[in-house]
Amino acid sequence: MKIHFNGASRTVTGSQYMLEINDRRLLLECGLFQGRRSETYERNQNFQFDPQAIDAVVLSHAHIDHSGNLPNLVKNGYIGPIYATPPTQALCDLMLQDSGYIQEQDARYVNKKRAKNGLPPVEPLYTQADSLMAIDKFRPIEYDQPTEVLPGVVVTLVDAGHILGSAAVVLDITENGTTRRLWFSGDIGRMDLPLLNDPILPEKVDYLIMESTYGDKPHRDPEDAYVEMLKVLKRTFQRGGKVIIPAFAVGRTQELVYNINRMISSGEIPSIPVFVDSPLAVNASDVFRRFPERFDEDAQAFMRLEQHPALNFDNLVYTRSVSESKEINSKKGPLVIISASGMAENGRIRHHLNNTIRDQRNTIMIVSWAAPYTLARQLAEQAKDVRIFGETIRRKAEVATIGGLSAHAGQRQLLGYAESSQASLKHIFLVHGEPRSTNVLIELLKARGMDNLSYPDLFAEVEI
Repeated sequence: MKIHFNGASRTVTGSQYMLEINDRRLLLECGLFQGRRSETYERNQNFQFDPQAIDAVVLSHAHIDHSGNLPNLVKNGYIGPIYATPPTQALCDLMLQDSGYIQEQDARYVNKKRAKNGLPPVEPLYTQADSLMAIDKFRPIEYDQPTEVLPGVVVTLVDAGHILGSAAVVLDITENGTTRRLWFSGDIGRMDLPLLNDPILPEKVDYLIMESTYGDKPHRDPEDAYVEMLKVLKRTFQRGGKVIIPAFAVGRTQELVYNINRMISSGEIPSIPVFVDSPLAVNASDVFRRFPERFDEDAQAFMRLEQHPALNFDNLVYTRSVSESKEINSKKGPLVIISASGMAENGRIRHHLNNTIRDQRNTIMIVSWAAPYTLARQLAEQAKDVRIFGETIRRKAEVATIGGLSAHAGQRQLLGYAESSQASLKHIFLVHGEPRSTNVLIELLKARGMDNLSYPDLFAEVEI
């Protein structure tokens, strides 16, 4: 068996791993690489293999850095199945079409500039039509349902606890009469996250491909984040203000809604209006509500006790139209607006920030990591002046940053994940992590007696 590390190696974007087994080719993940514009287009456009030669694809979850280049794979000739859990299939139906729309819009924007400079137009990486063709190839696999996806390759998906439907991919591989177990972690979720079950730990594993995103950083308890968020809401409501939350549409938005539901149901805060104002977040929340049986026992108990869904409550409004979104800005506080994008670089969130940032009664709540130079990062760093829609604005609203809401396992949990199968492990391949974080994790794993590990270079090929 050969493993080709074609993405998310020594970085955290563009997950893609190709396995050669019994003269067949299996692709784990097909994510979009996200970086500088010129490098991004080049990397995503050109695969390191012939898409027509791939026999099957297995997808761990729906996030775009893991699924977002599937339409391009199909566009370039892939005709086989794409295996994933039913919630992942449902979320990809939304997210890949949304990504196709963004690819088309980006190409239009670039082509306007190219036309002014007398340059020929570029094609979008893929279109919404290409996305629909990819979605048509999905084949659902339930958790804990062993499925032979290629001769000698039995795949079992187990709950990864990262987002709805996320999975670790367990491959029992038989070659030349010998069976070995390869475990691909995907993105490992955290223990005790709102809504989601805890991740299943590896067992009886020969080879482990494991993410290392936060190998240098332990996380705070999610309940600490809940308490911190509650304090921010209370003090903002006491001054009659609005809380504006830039949030990623899939996963983070739903966790926030559930936390606010818990606060209102327990009487910790009044029943104030809460608006979820992002088309993708609204549609993703619809998918979450279709699969309440996938929620953890705490969420199940909450729904039984309160006699209403985890993601629905009085005064919660999911806005679907532009006119509904505009109406929110005329409403007085206290209220909460959750809107995409998490980086605050595009989408409806910029309109809400523009409408509220000049008022000291209001609070902007930053709940996710934000890339350098983005508006969300500037706000998290307490910038006094920011630019929105080309205008420099003096910020008067409070900015509160809430740590501890990451959906990725922290350092302690990553160590436990590897140690859970230490007795049988022949080798660990660390992926999906920047060198700064992964090198710390490597030293800690070695200190625990796990010297059988590597941190593959991008495009490395390993035979096992």
